[in-house]
Amino acid sequence: MDPGSPNTILLCTATGFYPSEIDVQWLKNGQPEKEGVAFGEELQNGDWTYQLQVMLETQPQRGDIYTCKVGHASLEAPVTVQWEPRSSNAAKSKLWTGAMGAVLGVVFLAVGLSLYLKKKKKKAIPIQQPAFMS
Repeated sequence: MDPGSPNTILLCTATGFYPSEIDVQWLKNGQPEKEGVAFGEELQNGDWTYQLQVMLETQPQRGDIYTCKVGHASLEAPVTVQWEPRSSNAAKSKLWTGAMGAVLGVVFLAVGLSLYLKKKKKKAIPIQQPAFMS
């Protein structure tokens, strides 16, 4: 992991389950993640159901797949939800600004070079052949 990259906190929330026994885990590339996992307090909703949040603090790398897996007696099979990284609007804005700046830079360079070459061509003094009399 790159020590300079920021950590990301992934949050998995299970709500409305009864009985209170539940298995919530984070998987990284299909394997249970042990480090950086924090379990919140199991809370009662007031209608005999419960809720639980499980956080994972990690540094996602390109190609990593993170999945929240929930197992409970009320489910026929565990439910899995895959985390999809999204780039922020600020990051997209910076990308577009950089791309447009590069395009404008190339355009100004081409125009400037074209004008310079035209001006240089005009200043060149044509060499005339001396006239010979016969």
